[in-house]
Amino acid sequence: MTSVNKLSLSMKIFIAMIAGAVVGLILNFAGNPEWSQIWLTEGLFKVVGQVFISLLKMLVVPLVFVSLVCGSSSLSDPRMLGRVGGKTIGLYLVTTAIAVTLALTAAVIFKPGIGAHPVAVSAAEIAEATPFTQVIIDMVPTNPVAAMADGQMLPIIFFAVLLGISITLSRETGVRVASWFNDMNTVIMKLVTLVMRFAPYGVFSLIAILAATSSGADFMAVGKYVALVFVVLFVHALLVYPTVLALVGRLSPLMFLSKLRPAMLFAFTTASSNATIPVTLETVEKKVGVSNKIASFTIPLGATINMDGTAIMQGIATGFIAQFYGIDLSLGQYLMVVVMVILASIGTAGVPSVGLVVLAGVLDQVGLPAEGIALILGVDRLLDMTRTVVNITGDSMITTVVAKSEGELDIDVFNDPDAGLEFERT
Repeated sequence: MTSVNKLSLSMKIFIAMIAGAVVGLILNFAGNPEWSQIWLTEGLFKVVGQVFISLLKMLVVPLVFVSLVCGSSSLSDPRMLGRVGGKTIGLYLVTTAIAVTLALTAAVIFKPGIGAHPVAVSAAEIAEATPFTQVIIDMVPTNPVAAMADGQMLPIIFFAVLLGISITLSRETGVRVASWFNDMNTVIMKLVTLVMRFAPYGVFSLIAILAATSSGADFMAVGKYVALVFVVLFVHALLVYPTVLALVGRLSPLMFLSKLRPAMLFAFTTASSNATIPVTLETVEKKVGVSNKIASFTIPLGATINMDGTAIMQGIATGFIAQFYGIDLSLGQYLMVVVMVILASIGTAGVPSVGLVVLAGVLDQVGLPAEGIALILGVDRLLDMTRTVVNITGDSMITTVVAKSEGELDIDVFNDPDAGLEFERT
């Protein structure tokens, strides 16, 4: 028992993932009998898994709001916020452009759409993407409380930053208000620590359900597409990000990636950038060494507008669907896909399978049938889990680079492999 308690959080989660996969596969090979569906996959496992997801989502709005207010109010010079914001958004857009360009290039070269077979799809499974102009309009909340109740991240970010700046400009009164928010932030972080104790059980249940209910045919039908998406995701995460970190940030990619394991495991399990925000924030602050004033701004913003993994899926899926229907896209149409994916990533909710919603809008812009999404629905869950890992890795990498450029990165913490062990061993 003592040795188990000494395990790091990421190791506990990894063990839970393996155990969940084994249990799920055993149930799958047994035909997932009725008793296991009633008592396990639709019973115990579903309850534990969904409670875990709900606990994470419960933390998102208060954590993002309070952290952002603390971060923006701690900037003695509000102009620093504009500088940090400019760097962050610029890097997010650049990496997204690289991601979708890599994806389209891979789709053109390897032609994954040849020989695929469609599956049935209902109209309810394909939603319309929000127009970019409406995203900009909705960024300014008419009712901040309603935005928080609905979990609308961009309006929450906008209001929290404005409130933080107002606190800074309010001098003595602002100091008292800022002190309350800082105390509240400490309390919420303690709440995050408490929720993390439940993580291995939630991870076990979610992975067990996935393994027990997935069909081998789901993955074989479009195996080439799946393989290509995986390869490009790994190239982007293990080549593009480390290159940016090494060249721009002058930091060790291996050290960075090793410290990011807890957040990666959570992202893979939840398939939600938003649900992973609490873990990502804790990881970049306590293990990587980024100051709260930077991380509290860049991480929630990244979970909202930085979707490199999703962009890769959309780029390859566009080429895949075009090839399946025998439609040749022009260079102009490919460029349109790049622009559309970059713009569509802004304001996209960091929740499971939202990439399919955005993809419908991208396909419409280049004249491809949205029904083509049916080709990839069967395998999207596993891909969604993997691309979420890429999304939060990009958020964390850019956060680290921006923090280094602003002198807000503790190099000693970054270079210490044991940093943040109190977080790992919650």
